[in-house]
Amino acid sequence: MTEKLTLAAANAMIEKAFEKGAELKLKPLSVVVLDAGGHVIAFQRQDGASNLRFKMAHGKAYGTLALGIGSRAIYERAQEQSYFINAINAIADGALVPVPGGVLVKTASGDVLGAVGVTGDTSDHDEACAVAAIEAGGFTAVP
Repeated sequence: MTEKLTLAAANAMIEKAFEKGAELKLKPLSVVVLDAGGHVIAFQRQDGASNLRFKMAHGKAYGTLALGIGSRAIYERAQEQSYFINAINAIADGALVPVPGGVLVKTASGDVLGAVGVTGDTSDHDEACAVAAIEAGGFTAVP
């Protein structure tokens, strides 16, 4: 297991997310992998994915890094404290997408390496694909 998110590791995670999507017979997916600083390592979209999917996948992953929690937790917090998530989203120039599908990538010791964002199907399915991709890469997923 590597302790770094490399381009090869990011591309392998994207491929695994697509495999999980095919297994579940999902709509076309888009997947982004960000490093711990929020920079894009890799992005791919399947044929037929709509034009805003990069921004949606990026927003899910970016939000997880911004708040240090998975986007499912952000979604739950948005329901309880919408004013807080709205304020954070304003600070982030609208870049956060507070729904499941953004998952932190951590080492076994708990260090944050980055995040994966998946979009294209239901939020629960998107999240399942992100988790499968991260775990297949030998990392710890925090949805």
